[in-house]
Amino acid sequence: MSPRPHSLVRGLTAATAITLLTGAGIAVAAQQASAAAGCRVSYTANQWSTGFTGNVQVTNLGDPISGGWNLTWDFAGNQRITQGWSATITQSGQRVTAASPSWAGSLGSNASATFGFNADYSGTNTAPTSFSLNGTACTGNPTTPGSPSATPSTPGSPSATPSTPTSPSTPPPPGTKVDNPYAGAKGYVNPEWKAKADAEPGGSRVSSNPTAVWLDRIAAIAGTSGSSSNGSMGLRDHLDAALAQGAGYVQFVIYNLPGRDCSALASNGELGVNDLPRYKTEYIDPIAAIQADPKYAGLRIINIVEIDSLPNLITNTNVATCATMKSNGGYVQGVGYALNKLGAIGNVYNYVDAAHHGWIGWDTNSGPTAQILLEAARASGNVNNVTGFIVNTANYSALHEPFFQANSTVGGQSVRQSKWVDWNFYVDELSFAQAYRQQLVSAGFSSNIGMLIDTSRNGWGGANRPAAASTSTDVNTFVNQSRIDRRIHAGNWCNQSGAGLGERPKAAPETGIDAYVWVKPPGESDGSSSLIPNNEGKGFDRMCDPTYTGNERNGNSMTGSLPNAPISGAWFSAQFRELMANAYPAL
Repeated sequence: MSPRPHSLVRGLTAATAITLLTGAGIAVAAQQASAAAGCRVSYTANQWSTGFTGNVQVTNLGDPISGGWNLTWDFAGNQRITQGWSATITQSGQRVTAASPSWAGSLGSNASATFGFNADYSGTNTAPTSFSLNGTACTGNPTTPGSPSATPSTPGSPSATPSTPTSPSTPPPPGTKVDNPYAGAKGYVNPEWKAKADAEPGGSRVSSNPTAVWLDRIAAIAGTSGSSSNGSMGLRDHLDAALAQGAGYVQFVIYNLPGRDCSALASNGELGVNDLPRYKTEYIDPIAAIQADPKYAGLRIINIVEIDSLPNLITNTNVATCATMKSNGGYVQGVGYALNKLGAIGNVYNYVDAAHHGWIGWDTNSGPTAQILLEAARASGNVNNVTGFIVNTANYSALHEPFFQANSTVGGQSVRQSKWVDWNFYVDELSFAQAYRQQLVSAGFSSNIGMLIDTSRNGWGGANRPAAASTSTDVNTFVNQSRIDRRIHAGNWCNQSGAGLGERPKAAPETGIDAYVWVKPPGESDGSSSLIPNNEGKGFDRMCDPTYTGNERNGNSMTGSLPNAPISGAWFSAQFRELMANAYPAL
């Protein structure tokens, strides 16, 4: 259920940006439906010492293309592409051919397609100067527009300071979208979660906090009595309850893509890899129909859209299911369809999952992930169907590491060299969320997007919380003794021992952050510690087994998971009690 760590090779030095834009093409009569009469290409290379990430956008300026497109160019040097996404990229010598993916072979007039790649090189990385679309040259005079560096701005710097969202003094008319749906509004308290929390000793201290409702299978739309995870209340029941509470906003997790959570087993879903039609008609369409009911027009309905999906297409295509979902376009088209249908509703706000710093905090992961997120948004027909993004969903990464940052040095060594940080550009979620917001805006999203951070289980309080920075001059010892996040490895994600409740839900807590939220309801399991047969599509993942010695995704470390856990989404009393005991701020 929770995000997976990176699996790409990371670069060491800061990225630089090189941008080439070839001008508008001269219209030429097309010879066939798949010919191009003109085109424009934007090419961006974000470099590190021996490699770079390339991002390419091609715009068709001629007649509509059907049956597939091919963009070709020649590198001037010894650049060698090692990985690509959102196109089938082949290279012979210096000649590169990028072919349209099977699920997006058409390119209408003035329509654009975006894809990217990682490559290595030595010497000079000169940008290509000419491109051809389906054999027709993209002509014009090359220019170099000012493009922001792909290196995220430092939080707090002028370039990283968007206007702080504010709530209007007078509530807008029903159905009118606001900049920040959390600002000035009361959150919905799920009565089913509240009843479970209230039943625990001391649970009433936190049970009135708003949490998200997970619609993680088709049956959850109507409600599923007898389920160990979903409650008997369906989507309409929760919306009616929100009205009865006088809530201003209500949160739902849209989580049922075909081939869901392709790199894990604990949260695999009910839909197979080729079930995109069912996802659309049996899942998204009914949700959209209920959320569009005029009865609920006065509510701000917030959807958390498909966690653990799009970033997997960048980092985990070595897993067969992830490779399939990348090649068949199910994730991109599914998320695009959800954004289109739900974003068309006047009082609905969509926040798309953007992983966490321990998954995509390396430049070789963050840039490609931004591009795949943009591709899915464009598949919806309008990038403004995205209100913003959420990080750390159902995960445990610390909100803020108070005793060191990514630019700290110890004994002459950068903390990035430590085993824990592992050359990541970030050490906590707040710095990552603020910087990644800027990167997403630079990639093509609206400057009005906001970020959410799931703080439900990242408090890391209690007796083991460090009270001061370590005095050690050994970089690994310093980091391990100073870090708030007490996990064995940042890749561990299931029912983590020692975790605590984090910051309580709060609107506009920091620049660029729309809210701290409890999207993962505390006390609901991430996955079972051993195989538990069930009919809810919940599998067994060894990362939830406290005896498992790990794999390449967690550095072959112990999982740090709690024992005796039920299936994902089911109530886990022992974990809830530990989360309260280790809450930070303390209860």
